Amino acid sequence: MGHRVHELVRGLALAPHPEGGWYREVFRAGRPVDPLDGRPRRSALTAIYFLLAAGQHGRWHRVESDEVWTWIEGGPLRLHLFEPATGRATAALVGPVGEACEPVRVTPAGVWQAAEPVEEYALVSCAVGPGFDFADFRFLESDSDARARLAAARPDLLRLN
Repeated sequence: MGHRVHELVRGLALAPHPEGGWYREVFRAGRPVDPLDGRPRRSALTAIYFLLAAGQHGRWHRVESDEVWTWIEGGPLRLHLFEPATGRATAALVGPVGEACEPVRVTPAGVWQAAEPVEEYALVSCAVGPGFDFADFRFLESDSDARARLAAARPDLLRLN
């Protein structure tokens, strides 16, 4: 682990994330909302720091709310998205403004996603609304149909599972 990554983990009090890398929740709205899709009442918005270092990745997963990724520091983060219904896999760079790179990207609710740093590390913030709840969090490995569709469309991306 590089010096700056170690500083960030310690300085931001980050803990290991189940999908890989480190995180810490930094905001949970006190005002609850009732999602219109039948999920239980929850915070209107949540936000975390999320840090990935070289050699790490955020495993394929999905959440049932929109997620806004915002770059903070380090190199770009490659954000992979997959929609099983269409078999379409895309990737976007979340990072400093540049060619094909933007500091903010959005993963729509229910879309499979995985992430990996392009350089030594990437520190981002992820805001989820309606707020994140682990009950809405699902790894790709738990959905054999979606995994098979990803394997058919982009077998190279299974390395992020």
